[in-house]
Amino acid sequence: MPIQTVAIVGVGLIGGSFALALRASGFSGRILGVSSPRTLDAALKREVIDEGLPIAEAVPQADLVYLSQPISRILDILPRVRELAKPSALVTDAGSTKAQIVEQAARHFNENPWFLGGHPMAGKEKRGVELAGAGLFQDATYVLTPAGGKLPEATIIAEFVRYLEEIGSRVSVMPADEHDRIVAWTSHLPQLISTALAAAIADGLDEQDSSDVAGPALRDMTRLGESSFEMWRDVLGTNQTNVRQALDAYIQRLERLRQDAGGPLTEQEFEKAGIFRNNQ
Repeated sequence: MPIQTVAIVGVGLIGGSFALALRASGFSGRILGVSSPRTLDAALKREVIDEGLPIAEAVPQADLVYLSQPISRILDILPRVRELAKPSALVTDAGSTKAQIVEQAARHFNENPWFLGGHPMAGKEKRGVELAGAGLFQDATYVLTPAGGKLPEATIIAEFVRYLEEIGSRVSVMPADEHDRIVAWTSHLPQLISTALAAAIADGLDEQDSSDVAGPALRDMTRLGESSFEMWRDVLGTNQTNVRQALDAYIQRLERLRQDAGGPLTEQEFEKAGIFRNNQ
């Protein structure tokens, strides 16, 4: 049976963008939202969802349940969603780390209903349904982390993947632990570097120092400093080992550059960085 009703649990930036992207791709079914009254009111005004409902009413109706809440909330709510979801449904999530979510889901889900971990590599420094847009997933990698590392051969999963491709995502399938190791380097480390850099500069400059004495590099490097700790608390807390390894390696590199102070090692780092950047 095709996906006719979608329940989005957490209608914020990601959940709202997924709903808008579905509509833009031609999805003509119903989209239900589960969120706070304020968020649901905003989502209805923007026509992101068709109806806002409590979770106990929305999930049993859905062919696809899309969990786009903070990671801790997803972990807490999985048993409840398993009880409410109909056997033919697919439950998926958009959490930024995957190992703990996939492990928790394995305790509660089997093939009836299915569970499929996911992470759209898309977002903004700020969140909220007001910032949602249909193009958020365009040309973005969308990682799927099925238990065992291989997508099950199920019709509803194939249809979900097709929708991901139709909204412009590049689908990548990998084990959850591999995902978490990679994003510690490609996502979590850049965020922490930007945060630490902005905080260090804030402490290093005197109040009378002119903020005009700065080029675009400062804006580029501290852009992620706008991100809130509330957004990142769960992400860092559920990927601590990988994040610490990435930070340790980065700190060691900074120490070598400090000692070299513009010497041949620094030149090598510039060359290596340029090659990496040009390959992105």
